[in-house]
Amino acid sequence: MSAPPGQHIADQNCRLFVLFRVLFNSRFYYPVLAVLFLDLGLTATQYTLLNFVWALVIVLAEVPSGVLADRIGRRPLVLAAALCMVAEMLVLAAAPQNGGLLLFLFCLLNRVLSGLAEAMASGADESLAFDALADEGREREWPQVLAQLMQWRAVGMVVAMLVGSAVYDPSLLNGLAASAGLAFTLDQATTLRFPIYLNLLTALGVLIVCLRMQEPARRSGGAIPTTRQAVESMLDAGRWIARNPLALFVIIGGLLIDSVLRVFMTFGSAYYRMIDLPEASFGIIGATMAGIGIVVAPMARRLVTAGYMLRTYGALAALALLGLVGVALGIPHWGVLFALPLSAAMAAVGFAVSHYLNAAVDSRHRATVLSFKGLAFNLGYGFVSLLFAMALRAYRDTGSAHEGLAGALGLLPVWLAFTAAALTWAFRHHLAVLRKHL
Repeated sequence: MSAPPGQHIADQNCRLFVLFRVLFNSRFYYPVLAVLFLDLGLTATQYTLLNFVWALVIVLAEVPSGVLADRIGRRPLVLAAALCMVAEMLVLAAAPQNGGLLLFLFCLLNRVLSGLAEAMASGADESLAFDALADEGREREWPQVLAQLMQWRAVGMVVAMLVGSAVYDPSLLNGLAASAGLAFTLDQATTLRFPIYLNLLTALGVLIVCLRMQEPARRSGGAIPTTRQAVESMLDAGRWIARNPLALFVIIGGLLIDSVLRVFMTFGSAYYRMIDLPEASFGIIGATMAGIGIVVAPMARRLVTAGYMLRTYGALAALALLGLVGVALGIPHWGVLFALPLSAAMAAVGFAVSHYLNAAVDSRHRATVLSFKGLAFNLGYGFVSLLFAMALRAYRDTGSAHEGLAGALGLLPVWLAFTAAALTWAFRHHLAVLRKHL
């Protein structure tokens, strides 16, 4: 007996959503991202500028892409994101090494396409899966989908980090080839593109996955909105968030925790060096941090389904605070253990925000609201990064680079505790709403 059409679409979309996120996010060049661009021939200044352009594209395209997804359908945006991912990898694979201005222009196009892919996928892929469940009245299955996503994404990240760093290392590949009796030698100029080629294959996989996704039956695509209609849709979604204390708390509370944790993750390798860990261990640590989602997923699902929202956020803030305090102590070698609760908290925060926000928002502007969330998280991360950079500079003026990093890391738990207290005070009149069980 075949499943009802709506249920079939819901099950298929949810499976494809998990596969899409795993393939889209498990990028083989992540463990060698900075050195890859530098080995191609870019300067550190050019690399920094490219990262700024990438972030700017995401910020500018995030909410407009959400509006488009709500107006013309989510599948076209997800498909466009997949095409951009394929194009960005083709451009990077063709970038001429040590090509001067031409190399920079190739890498600039790569970063623009990558930013567009991130922005167009943000919110649209999630809405495509959640709305298919909602059509069947199966919204309560969403935490189970998120748990599967967290586990498989962790597996994908572990594989990408280990394989990506391995295929980039010519000495390792040459040693393996010699052990297998193969008579060839690879150099860095050749192996630096291996992670790119692997990511091109996963990009093609993303495209195939998107082609199999289906728009929920009750959501028919509409005409491309005019500029005025797009602005009105954005303002409508923005007003809804501002007037809905539950949604506003979900977004602000999530970004306050997430932004601090992302700043630490950005400087993770510098912290590991500060606590006297050998650089050879960084890849193993990164893979362990990525793989922690396998363990966290079932616990996060139980947390959001068995507890009230305010209690969930309190538990996540406490876990993050514990890890940040431990990191601030700078304990040689053993200090790496405090990075584990930070990685767990970061994964669980994303889980909780997706669960609570999708439960609160209606389908009419779901993708736009989720895009607002993505924009807020990126802006929050940028602001805390700026504060952290200012603290680094201030502490470095009075000591060594390690002392500067230690001092700046010591401010992160203080900042999280202060902002969590301020948020609780600001929402003191809405505590009854925030205690509801979604």
